[in-house]
Amino acid sequence: MAEITTLGFDADDTLWHNERVFRLTEDRFADLLADYTEKSQLSERLLAAERRNVLHYGYGVKGFTLSMIETAIEVTDRRVPADVIAEILEAGREMMKHPVEPLPHVEDTLKAVKGDYKLVLITKGDLFDQERKVTASGLDVHFDAIEIVSEKTDATYATLFSRHGSGPAQALMIGNSLKSDIVPALNAGAYGAHVPYDMTWALEEADEPIGHERFFRLDNIGKVPQLLARLS
Repeated sequence: MAEITTLGFDADDTLWHNERVFRLTEDRFADLLADYTEKSQLSERLLAAERRNVLHYGYGVKGFTLSMIETAIEVTDRRVPADVIAEILEAGREMMKHPVEPLPHVEDTLKAVKGDYKLVLITKGDLFDQERKVTASGLDVHFDAIEIVSEKTDATYATLFSRHGSGPAQALMIGNSLKSDIVPALNAGAYGAHVPYDMTWALEEADEPIGHERFFRLDNIGKVPQLLARLS
């Protein structure tokens, strides 16, 4: 078993709450368009718009806001009132200002492993918003490197774990998304520790790689030091 020298940490819904802010905004969006469509149908149309638009706008609040506007235009047959568009834009701005709340056990875990491993924060999404959240969280002081990428692929992890460590074979990636944090890291040759969040965006869902010798599932991020002890 390779000695682990580098720890990669996802940010959104691994270090701090994120998805619930999107869900609250989606509820607000549904209220705005309640006269035009049922909430369940609106959610389906919005998800379809997000799926189309992620390749054009990337991940994050800005792409989500544009997808809400597009969906509003569609479900109202292009008759959406200007004040509804204004409300959607305001909801997006409020998301960009939302307080960043670290999840339980996060800071204690980072303090426990700092110094023994190289810590790399690896997050994807809008550069401006991700930088804001990293700073607002106060957790940036614990990391040796911070990488904000447009997408998380096998090549992303191979490159970053080589840049900031001794390669993926000696790295452990920790995150809530099987699709973005775990599966591509495993494909790159790293270890993967899945720490589920209580809600998952549909576009981040993936099958659990059961049976993979480098895959682990943790109840919470506070179990990371115990996992490292097992692997050492």
